[in-house]
Amino acid sequence: MKFIAEIDIMPLKEILDPQGKAVKLGLGNLGINNIENVRIGKHITIELYAKDEEQAKQVVDQACKKLLANLVIEDYNFKLKKT
Repeated sequence: MKFIAEIDIMPLKEILDPQGKAVKLGLGNLGINNIENVRIGKHITIELYAKDEEQAKQVVDQACKKLLANLVIEDYNFKLKKT
């Protein structure tokens, strides 16, 4: 079966996010002042083949843990769609 994984990787809440701070400052400079906080992350789409949804979840989870996310400073979550 073919699956599409939509993965979101974000910095942990305890970690400072300098990109988010810069965007918040830039928005303020543009007169958009009602923004409380900005966090910048990554969105990754993977197409994969697996025998079932459980195997697809395992593959995506391993990809995130071993390469896509730095678990010391980032967290991830994903959704799978069967195509």
